[in-house]
Parts: sequence; structure tokens; C-alpha cells
Amino acid sequence: MKIGVIGAAGKIGQMRVQNIIENPETTLVAVMDMEMHRAVAVAHDAQAFTDLDRFFETDMDAVVISTPAHVREALCIQAFERGFHVLTEKPLAPTVEGARRIVAAAKKAGKALGAGFNMRYYPSFAYVKDIVASGVIGEIDHVRVYGGHDGLGHFTHDWEYQAEFSGGGALWDVGIHMTDMTRHILGEITSVYGVATNTVWNVPGSEDNAIAIFKNPKGIPAIYQASWIDWKGYKSAIEVYGACGMVRGTYAPMQNLLITMDKPGGVAKKTRKFYPEIMLREKLKSWKTTAVASFGAELADFVRLTRAEAGLRCADGHAGLRAIEIAAAVPESTRTGNPVTLKNLGDMTI
Repeated sequence: MKIGVIGAAGKIGQMRVQNIIENPETTLVAVMDMEMHRAVAVAHDAQAFTDLDRFFETDMDAVVISTPAHVREALCIQAFERGFHVLTEKPLAPTVEGARRIVAAAKKAGKALGAGFNMRYYPSFAYVKDIVASGVIGEIDHVRVYGGHDGLGHFTHDWEYQAEFSGGGALWDVGIHMTDMTRHILGEITSVYGVATNTVWNVPGSEDNAIAIFKNPKGIPAIYQASWIDWKGYKSAIEVYGACGMVRGTYAPMQNLLITMDKPGGVAKKTRKFYPEIMLREKLKSWKTTAVASFGAELADFVRLTRAEAGLRCADGHAGLRAIEIAAAVPESTRTGNPVTLKNLGDMTI
């Protein structure tokens, strides 16, 4: 598969370029960035561009979009109009309407849309999904999920936390990964009831903290929190409770806890996973090594998504859209005091 990358010289774009070069099923054929010297620096043997029209004239099959959120919609739509598959970072767009237009463009073109929820591939979270799917903890009763960090100092650029460009605050940032993980576990989220607050950082339109209850079509609830005021530092976690046990996945550090019983209230068997090799690698090198590995697994699945293969871990366009609809639903629920009902999107097919 021949792939071009827009935003190739950025922090995430460089990781995407590395993945494409290392994957034997993909070839990097074009890169684009705002400045030619930056594009050339990451192009390797691919063509380098600063002109979008010339980039899109390249003979390729798919485009990876690693740009700020507020410019992704136009890029995605133009890529689909040119007949390319698209893998784009999260969130799809800074508005619900923009995300819906991207999804509609993908469907009209009959092309695959992958949403960059790479944390699905973090070993501790993949373990949670696989354990739930195996049925060893029994029927799911409820889920607890959390994503947080200590706020604005965590960001490199101002646009990363300003609603005009990013969509919003904690719900759109660290929280959006965990929103997607919740949907990944529950199958779908069709009810959102919560409270978003903005009393610490006071960035207009960017919530500091959000607490919510999500429900799937069967009424199974998830207790959710996204925060920019976790003074302890970065943390993401998901816990799934079933009739015969529970499973927890966290990062960072990467850890798992599994408790299983032969019957409700029976003798508990505990299994713990600590991933010392990942902890050591991140300490000696960087957290980016874990991100690169997850992007690589995501890319491999995205190639399969373009072939309309089913049962993949890769997030599709509906996953990307639903995460944004939820991020918008929590403030709406805050305003009205009522739950927000969302239709069941299901999987997105080509």
C-alpha cells in the first residue's frame, strides 16, 4: 500500500512516517509539511511537498493526516474526493458537524476511515478488551474509566488546549482516548449524563474536569472521568466488573489486574501484569517508544480495514465520530440537567 503523510514533520507525524517505512506492507511515497526543509528532513526516499494539490497528485492509495484538529476536516474530505483511504489523528475535527461531514465523505467515496485511537493497542488496554471478550469475568455489570493529567503545562502548543482549535478541554484531550476505550468495551454508547466544570484553568470552552455516566443500548453503565486537574500527573485507567470477576488496565505505568471466580462471591484468583520491559524502555528512551509501537500495530490494522476485514482492533470512522459526540454531549447534559441520547452507530463499513 502506497501512503502519503500530511504533517509528517510533527511529533506524531514523524512516528507515523517511521511506522510506514518499517511495515513491509506499506511504502512511504509522499510527505507534506508547511516548510520544505522540514518535509525533506523526514521524506527519506519519498517525495516532499509544501503544496497540497501537488501532494494529492501523487500515485498513492491512502493518506495519514497528522495535523492539528482544526485543519483536518478539509484535508480528509479532499483526500476522499481524490479516492484515497484516510487514517487521521484524534479527534476527527473540533466540532460534531465537522466530524459528521468527514464520515459522510468517507461513505460517499466508499473508502476506509481510520480514527487514531492508538491506545487500543497499548498492551494493558488490549489485555482488558481481550479478557472481556473471552468471557472469563462473566457478564459485564459496569465499567469505571479515567483519564487525566495536570493541565496546561502538559501541552507543547497553545492550540492543543484552546477549544477553537482542539474542540474543547479534558473531554477532547486525554479523555477522548478513554471515551473510545469505554465504547470499545461496551460495544456502543447511546446515553450520556454528566457534569463538566471549568473553574481552575478558565480557558473558554475547554472544560477542566468532566464526570459522567455512559450507558450502552443494554443499559450497562460506565462511570467516567476526564480531568486536567490531576496534580499527581498523567494517568489513564479502565476497570470492567463482571459477575465472576474484574479486570483493570492502567497507563502509566503499564499494569493489569485480573480477578476471576468460578461463581459470584467465590474464591478469587488474582493475576497481575507489570510489563517491566516497557517501563525500562520508556525510562531509558522515551514514552514515544510505546506510542510508536502502538501506531505500528494500528497501521497494520488500518491496512486490513481498507480491505474491509472485520474483527479488527482499529477504530473506524464511527468510533471517531461517537467520541466527539460524547465530548459534546457532556457539556450539553450539564446545561440541561438531562441525559443526552445518541443513536446506535455500530461499525462503519466501506
